[in-house]
Amino acid sequence: MTHLHTELCDIVGIKHPILQGGMGPYKTEHLAIAVANAGALGIISCIGMAATLLPEAAPIDARRLFGTDPPAVILQKSIENVTKKTRYSGGVFGVNVPVAAEFTLASKMFIEQTIESCKSDSDTERSLRVVVTSAGNPKPWSVLKDEGFIWVHVTPSVYHAKKAEAAGADVVVASGHEGGAHVSWDPVHSMVLVPAVARAVKTPVVGAGGFCDGATLAAALCMGAVGVQMGTRFIATKESDFEPMWKQAILSREERQTLVGRGLFGPMRFLRNKRAEEIVIQTLEDLPKFYLGEPLDSNEKILELEQTGFDNLLDAKEETALMFGGEVVGRIQDLPTTAELIDSIIHEAAEVLRSVPKFVINK
Repeated sequence: MTHLHTELCDIVGIKHPILQGGMGPYKTEHLAIAVANAGALGIISCIGMAATLLPEAAPIDARRLFGTDPPAVILQKSIENVTKKTRYSGGVFGVNVPVAAEFTLASKMFIEQTIESCKSDSDTERSLRVVVTSAGNPKPWSVLKDEGFIWVHVTPSVYHAKKAEAAGADVVVASGHEGGAHVSWDPVHSMVLVPAVARAVKTPVVGAGGFCDGATLAAALCMGAVGVQMGTRFIATKESDFEPMWKQAILSREERQTLVGRGLFGPMRFLRNKRAEEIVIQTLEDLPKFYLGEPLDSNEKILELEQTGFDNLLDAKEETALMFGGEVVGRIQDLPTTAELIDSIIHEAAEVLRSVPKFVINK
């Protein structure tokens, strides 16, 4: 088997320099197991779990996805299951916790539960090594380092990457605008963002947004990153927790068939369909107030579009379902196992890096 070892492998304790993105509304438990067992970093996603806290204001009906357990119990059970099913492979996994201001109470709860799970089980302490924070200010979360976790923070700009470095993050993810789900309003894409962040900070940088294969992993390394984070590409795998309809939608889209609109917690990139178009129309109606700093009166409209969109996802109504996805959908044409995908990425990246000198003329 081909290996491609970078600093990220040493920091996290993984075989391959690939991180799975944290992706709601699912807890991505099965995907985390598969990714960790394949030698990359698997991630449990918390954002959907929090919907049970304020069901009337949540974008999804969490009971349909998670049952009636409290959010901390949902996370605890997921951690226990991933620990159990990665024990014999020595796989490493982490937990993704959004830390947006609107999410603060849930963020604290999930981080406390992650800490407690590690303290109460030695196998979990060995394999749950990483906490990924995103979508908010990193400064309050340096407690993660005190608890012995490797702390990864996701950023959309050089400015935010510097804040993450100052707060003490061990790894910074530079997430370009072409990524799926949560993105910045500022359309700075990975080809610009990743090398800019890698040059601006001393902290190791991982590229995210548009990465899906060996060629793009090789490109990230050439731009100064130590690895890549992938979301959309991992959805389209046999083991992923996502709806079959969602997987097929990724396979059928080309790179122009995604749209960015306002979600309840900020802009998000969706696979294009009727519901995504409705969200964009509402976003455009809100723009004058948004840029003038005036309060928006359409949160209820956005929330209704999101709630019914996720309901329609679970009911397999493709045109009115909400499905996240990055521009990279145009480069995804197959549905491999996670192990097959990771192996092919590493093999191709090594081949690309070996072949580069053939195309360079030194005079």
